[in-house]
Amino acid sequence: MLNLNASKIKPFIGSRNFEESRDFYVALGWQLNWEEEDLAELELGGCYFYLQRYYEKKWCENSMLHITVEDADAWYQHVKAILEERSYGAARVKPPKKENYGAIVTYIWDPVGVLLHCAQPLDD
Repeated sequence: MLNLNASKIKPFIGSRNFEESRDFYVALGWQLNWEEEDLAELELGGCYFYLQRYYEKKWCENSMLHITVEDADAWYQHVKAILEERSYGAARVKPPKKENYGAIVTYIWDPVGVLLHCAQPLDD
């Protein structure tokens, strides 16, 4: 019998200015596990992704990460405060919004437009 179990998924996302994007995610609270010249692994609460020194505008602006969080409003307040302290390229945040699929979502765009959906599931 084939063993097709999987244990993690680590998407790759791009950056125009690698150092700025790395610093943005670290400021948000992601842990930098390791870094090489063109690649870094970041982690938050057992969730991982690879940040790479590669930029393709259409690809970056169409990349999205859905992150389940306990408090979407706390994420909004946290990111808003970070962006008031320092500019990170085109990074921005929108206030939490209740979505039809059963979550309150804070939308965060990183310095190149990668969209983070910080989604707090609603209890029915």
